[in-house]
Amino acid sequence: MDEIAIIGIRGFGYHGLFEHEKNDGQEFFVDLRIKTDLSNAGQSDQIEATIDYGKVSLRVKELIESGSFNLIERLAEVIAASLKSEFSINAIEVTVHKPNAPVGIELEDISVTIRR
Repeated sequence: MDEIAIIGIRGFGYHGLFEHEKNDGQEFFVDLRIKTDLSNAGQSDQIEATIDYGKVSLRVKELIESGSFNLIERLAEVIAASLKSEFSINAIEVTVHKPNAPVGIELEDISVTIRR
């Protein structure tokens, strides 16, 4: 199976367990690895034969910035389900990064990855 990788989609969202996260929001990053057959696109050289990375990226940004979830696991699940239903995707890996997670110590990043 072929793969399309889209790394570092940014969005400002209101996801988290704490009230200040839901009120103030923070930046989230999403990485995607999309499994699909790209042979037709490689042969035809036509955008209609592949997955439009721009449309996928915009959809992910919309999902980050709409709604509010307690867990980034839920955000990842919503992204995966939405993309699988809206685009021709065989399998997807979604990683949601929450670099400013309030865990009481300084760290570079916290992320979750799901595969569907």
